[in-house]
Amino acid sequence: MSSVNLMAREVAAKIVFYGPGLSGKTTTLRKVYETVRPAHRGEMMSIATEGDRTLFFDFLPVKVERVGDCSVRLALYTVPGQVFYNATRKLVLQGADGVVFVADSQAEAMDANRESLANLEENLLENGIRLDRFPLVMQWNKRDLDNILSVEELRRELNPRGVPDFETAAANGRGVLDTLKTITRLVIKDLRAKRIVPPPRPAQPGAAPAGLEAQLSQHLHHRQP
Repeated sequence: MSSVNLMAREVAAKIVFYGPGLSGKTTTLRKVYETVRPAHRGEMMSIATEGDRTLFFDFLPVKVERVGDCSVRLALYTVPGQVFYNATRKLVLQGADGVVFVADSQAEAMDANRESLANLEENLLENGIRLDRFPLVMQWNKRDLDNILSVEELRRELNPRGVPDFETAAANGRGVLDTLKTITRLVIKDLRAKRIVPPPRPAQPGAAPAGLEAQLSQHLHHRQP
């Protein structure tokens, strides 16, 4: 759950990148780190095995938007994809405000994708959260590889609810920024609906709009091919 610091007028929201092992969660977060302007990011922290697979989590703080009188910061996390780290996944999911599910587009990874998505739904339910009422974006990763399933097949198997989804190639950054923008919009919309974040102030006559899209454009580099 997001936290609010009334003295600092700051709201901190937590977004978790979830998915099976080797689907590209850590690579995605690294590309976000490379994309965000240094003035608007903290240090990325990772705890990984010798094989460079996430053991506990990755963490990246990002300042995203100022809404009303509040500054909004995102805490971006990944979880380990390996099935035997489920206790860690549960721990990292606690207090999440939104999830990006990073699916491996390769045909041979579909069973792992299904298992991980079911695990996400189960772990959220343990926290009293229904996935169909929770900010969620699907990321179809590894679109730059061979033997990948079509987007239509991925949607049919993994996205029957029709939540926003994006084709990505995290290794080169393609689509990562769009995914981040969209989950941020959904999370802030949800926090506003819960009255955690105040609604945006009406624009002054003649003033340029300063919505989320404009704020993200200010804070992010555009390095995607």
